Amino acid sequence: KQWYQRRVPLRPGGEVGDAGDDAGDGDDGEYGEVGAVGDQGETPTEDPGCGCQAREGNCKSCDMHIVTRHSQSISIPSCPEGFDSLWTGYSLVYLEGNGYSLAQELGSAGSCAESFQTVPMMQCSGGDVCQHGVGTDKSFWLSTDNSMDTPKPMNNLDEMMSYISRCNVCGGPSKIVARHSFDSSIPECPTGFHQIWNGYSYLMVTSSGASGGGQTLSSAGSCLEDFYLPTFIECLGRGTCSYYIDNIDFWLAQTQDVQPGMWGMGNVYSGIATILDEGVARCAVCAKDVRVKHMNYFKN
Repeated sequence: KQWYQRRVPLRPGGEVGDAGDDAGDGDDGEYGEVGAVGDQGETPTEDPGCGCQAREGNCKSCDMHIVTRHSQSISIPSCPEGFDSLWTGYSLVYLEGNGYSLAQELGSAGSCAESFQTVPMMQCSGGDVCQHGVGTDKSFWLSTDNSMDTPKPMNNLDEMMSYISRCNVCGGPSKIVARHSFDSSIPECPTGFHQIWNGYSYLMVTSSGASGGGQTLSSAGSCLEDFYLPTFIECLGRGTCSYYIDNIDFWLAQTQDVQPGMWGMGNVYSGIATILDEGVARCAVCAKDVRVKHMNYFKN
């Protein structure tokens, strides 16, 4: 702004006065009219790179959820609807070395080893030396229903393979959760979920000493589709596999009117038919229903 000095007219005998103070800012003016709509922009010729690979269909989420399925047979199981196979392999339950065990949660991808070895690990120590096939090392695998034959220790790889369950690691858009009924009926999936398989509530395994491992009951690995005993086979560092009397399976039990131990002893179920009818709990593996409606977040 430019300010001008106002001169006071002279009176006879008077002097020119001092300049006045600056005035304050004036009020804001009114807004102008809205401008005309601009021309349509050009379509980009290159991928702008949104950070997420484009997917087929209208699923609004690009997250992938992993579920591992075990056939408990020599056949590779199929993936649930909407899931794609990432790899297939052999059903690894846990490993043991120097008396310490490391379990592989059966719902996780780590429980599906792409290659089978009687002991798929080696011991390494100082001096740049590693040993593979140490006699104290062990591996434990889900077995097939051939376990009813209860063979003597096997040292032929082809023979062993017929006793090792196969598995499939699957990726898809749905979250997975397992539900257990604690009775002989198959539980319903929660609202917003649908069943992808049902089975029997598998809890954990133990072997000699403190060796063993278990499943997270919310995981698909805690719901095996078949029930038979023994459920897993033990392989030793010396290159043999077999079933041993100290290998024990633990399953969730059905809730009874009279709790075990109240009268001095637990409930005993003898024979597979009785175990299935009165003993072992049932379960269902459920997948979240995926919303396939396309959401346009830029629509007025």
